[in-house]
Amino acid sequence: MSDVDIMSVTADDADVADIAHLIAAAFNPLDVAAWLVADPGVRLQAMRGQFLIIAAHALEHGNIDMSSDGHGVAVWFDRTRPIPEPPQYSRRLRRACGHHTPRFETLDEAFEQHHPEKAHHHLAFLAVRSDFQGRGIGSALLEHHHDDLDADGIAGYLEASSQANRSLYARHGYAESGPVITLPEGPSLWPMWRQPQRD
Repeated sequence: MSDVDIMSVTADDADVADIAHLIAAAFNPLDVAAWLVADPGVRLQAMRGQFLIIAAHALEHGNIDMSSDGHGVAVWFDRTRPIPEPPQYSRRLRRACGHHTPRFETLDEAFEQHHPEKAHHHLAFLAVRSDFQGRGIGSALLEHHHDDLDADGIAGYLEASSQANRSLYARHGYAESGPVITLPEGPSLWPMWRQPQRD
């Protein structure tokens, strides 16, 4: 276990706008981000808008963990029960992403088509500020939540967005699950599943 301290974010003390910005900045260099918004001048703003909707929804239907220094965050959804769509999601997405909205909708649809039906927790985002990557923050965030999943016998699921991320998640017990998600004229993402582990 890493010595990085992790804390859970609550609706009372969460600044979800800062969390959304952290995630967008960390994801900005990824191929999938460039596919979503080709123009680097507006990419960060569009992604931040969508991530804000998702992160705020996670406070009600999952949980958000942060490193105590604020440099890393993990956003999880509890899919052991049905989860509604974020309120007025389509309208809010269009407002946040403008003419880039169809790409975000295509990504949402691809994720939904590949999403497993078995009960699990879904890791929607794992993000670490670029200048703090490689220091074990992402691993600490994973281990923190995995402890709870293992204690309760719950599986984990995610979509890896790069080869480096695939390797990180594999080291933490995830295996590729189902067909690769290939976006139209775009990059691939890898569904990955982690069985709960017992000592």
